Amino acid sequence: MTKLLIRKTPMKNIKYIKSFFDKIGIKELNNFKHISKPKIKKIIEKKTYGPNLSDLYSLYNIIITHKRTTVLEFGSGWSSLIISYALQNLKKKYSKEITKIRRSNPFELFIIENEKKYLNETKKKLKKLNEIKIHYTLSKVKMINYKGKFATEYSKLPLCNPDFIYLDGPDQYNIKKSSNNFSTAHPDLMPMVADILKMEYFLLPGTIILIDGRGANARFLKNNLERKWGYKYLEISDQHFFVLNDKPIGKLNKKQINFYNSK
Repeated sequence: MTKLLIRKTPMKNIKYIKSFFDKIGIKELNNFKHISKPKIKKIIEKKTYGPNLSDLYSLYNIIITHKRTTVLEFGSGWSSLIISYALQNLKKKYSKEITKIRRSNPFELFIIENEKKYLNETKKKLKKLNEIKIHYTLSKVKMINYKGKFATEYSKLPLCNPDFIYLDGPDQYNIKKSSNNFSTAHPDLMPMVADILKMEYFLLPGTIILIDGRGANARFLKNNLERKWGYKYLEISDQHFFVLNDKPIGKLNKKQINFYNSK
C-alpha cells in the first residue's frame, strides 16, 4: 500500500524561528514576543492574542514538507497567515507539477470562522497575499446530536476537498441553540467539532488533520473516525496529528501520495 511518509519538524528556539520567518518574508511576526497558548479567561472575554511562534513554525514546516495543496482551516488568525505563506511558496515551486495530479483547488486556503471580528482581523493580515486564492466563510455554529453524542457543527461549509485540515475553531462560547438544553458555552466544557466526521468519506488517502490543543475534541474524532487513520500526539506543542492511510482511491490518488512523498 502506498502510504504518506510523515516527516518530523525539529524544534528550534524563538530567536531561530524569528530569523527563519524573516528570511522567508514573513516580517509581520518580528514585532511580537512569543505568546503561549491563551488562558481560558482570555478566550471567554474574546480578546485577540498574539502568535505562538513555535506552533506557527511547526505548522509552516508540516505544510511545506508534506507538500499540501488545498487547506481547510477551522478558525482563523496568525495560523491563516502562516498557511498562506506556505501555500504561496509551494505554488512557486510546484505549480507545473501539480497539474499532473488534477487538484481542482491547487494552493488555495479555505477559512471558516464563526466570529466576524476575528475573520475581519484575519482578512487584514492577509490583504497583501495575492498570489494564492483565499476563500472566507462566516458561519454560525450550533449544537447537534451526533450518533447520540453532543457536538457542534457549522451551518455552512466551504466547498472543497482538502488534503490538509487545521482545526483551531470554533469559539466554543458563540454557539447558537442548544441540544436538550446542553451547550459547549460553559468554562468547564470544551469544543467538540463534528464536521470532519461528516465529511470523512470524501477525504482522499494522504489527507492530514492537525488539531491545535483541543484534546477532548481530538479524542472525540479519534474514537469516531471510521477509516484507517494514523494518529500521533505531539506533547511538546500540544498538537494532535492524524493521517489518512487508507488504500489509494485510483491512479490519480496514488500519484498524489507519490507527489507528497517525493523530495
